[in-house]
Amino acid sequence: MKALVIIVVFIQLMFAVGCRDRSVTEITVFHAGSLAKPFKDIKDAFEKENPRVRVLLEAAGSRASARKITDLKRNADVMASADEHVIRTLLMPEYTGWAIRFVTNEMVLMFSEKSKYRKEITKENWFEILLRDGVNYGHSEPELDPCGYRTLLVWQLAQIYYNEKGLYEKLDAKRPRKHIRPKETDLLSLVEFGELDYVFMYRSVAKQHDFEFIELPKEINLGSANHSEFYRNATVTLSGRTPHDKIEINGEPMIYGITVPKNGSQREWGIKLVEFILSPAGQKIMADNGHPVIDPAESSDFDKLPEKLKKLSVEKL
Repeated sequence: MKALVIIVVFIQLMFAVGCRDRSVTEITVFHAGSLAKPFKDIKDAFEKENPRVRVLLEAAGSRASARKITDLKRNADVMASADEHVIRTLLMPEYTGWAIRFVTNEMVLMFSEKSKYRKEITKENWFEILLRDGVNYGHSEPELDPCGYRTLLVWQLAQIYYNEKGLYEKLDAKRPRKHIRPKETDLLSLVEFGELDYVFMYRSVAKQHDFEFIELPKEINLGSANHSEFYRNATVTLSGRTPHDKIEINGEPMIYGITVPKNGSQREWGIKLVEFILSPAGQKIMADNGHPVIDPAESSDFDKLPEKLKKLSVEKL
């Protein structure tokens, strides 16, 4: 009897699998690690409106996400980067013809209740605290993640702003290689469990995960349009389209970019998802997750945008 029951259950399961609705559409999204929380909320809201759609999210450093498309030849229906220039320098024109600027952010210094000297640190003395013996700090990998190279830009600007000769070299020398991780969100658990005292992080991520942080001066936090000229004093050099190419990244106010790559298998659904992200509902989700929204969204490729997205964007060179 027991064997008969098992056989019956097995047949029922096989029948259920055979009769399963195969009309579900899957949208693949490569996105910056700092977009993990808001894009999870975007996914839930979009799937609720479109029950036959599944949004497959894949977080990585923005440059790493672009390399999945260019080097690994993986298909993506949407690509969202923490730096619009990643799309422009690594994906255009072969893999996409346009990018839309949709949210901003700023750099902060994040820590936890376990961090050394947490009650002493301020926006005026943070670099002195970091350089003390026994204090451990880190950041994400500049070659893979904009938060990583923005950290280096912050250090350069801090050297000028605080008039501290050699500060950049001191901060770079004291931070061992093991304190650099592929993307910024990989650092969260290291701070939570006390392996790292401080990490350079986006304000949105610190707020989403309820970490303490100090705000950096606007002159160095890469979050103020009014300080664009000063930001240009900092520069980092990274690999370009090939390991032999080099590109320079100049300091500037941070702007996130989004596009629909040419190699996606669900291009129309990719456009619909971007349309939702730029809509009032999507903007609210982004704002609720600590991302100041660019409203309306902007593009310097306005004439190349899909018509649906032109209605939610403005041209800005």
